[in-house]
Amino acid sequence: MYFDRKCKITFISHGATIYSEENRFSDTENYPPLNEAGQEEIEKICEFLKQRGIKNNKIYSSTETRTIQSAEMVAKVYKQDFEILRDLTPRKVGKFNGLTFNQIEIKYPDLLYKMINNPEERIPEDAESVEKFVKRIKTSLDNIINKNLGNRIIIVTSPDVIRAAICIALDIPYESMHRIYIKTGSATQISYFEEWSSLVYSGQVPV
Repeated sequence: MYFDRKCKITFISHGATIYSEENRFSDTENYPPLNEAGQEEIEKICEFLKQRGIKNNKIYSSTETRTIQSAEMVAKVYKQDFEILRDLTPRKVGKFNGLTFNQIEIKYPDLLYKMINNPEERIPEDAESVEKFVKRIKTSLDNIINKNLGNRIIIVTSPDVIRAAICIALDIPYESMHRIYIKTGSATQISYFEEWSSLVYSGQVPV
């Protein structure tokens, strides 16, 4: 039972946008879309999936335009449709949306410190707490895994969600999530077993 694999998930981080290139917080669904660099990143990911012969039974995507655009390209590799899941959205960041880390550090230094060191609090007050976000992603992933026992699946989503998935899989404290770097247009694979999870690779970027 200990080594019985329940599910293997390959997480694909959406391609670059004008926000990701400037390291801006972004939680909106319709903006920004992929830019030219982002489309090229996903094209490389699609070639990576072909070359590695990554098998797949099901494809999921979160709801943002940038993830759906990326999922459409990935789905063509497998000649199949994908399912959109609303529970896989990135963390709601409230008034931080659209701002860079540097801008927040200058404008809201106290809030930035509290957000990093107090993951159980909603900071800013119109945001989703880091703790609640990670728990939301865990619930969603548990549901996906239980629906896909024995399967290999692909989830196209935001770096935020992938960082949360790594924290959950490796029992990393919520407050350390910001230390995990996931590049746009990268692949991360996690194997889920009955009693534990294994990070196979993280942030793989095709060259």
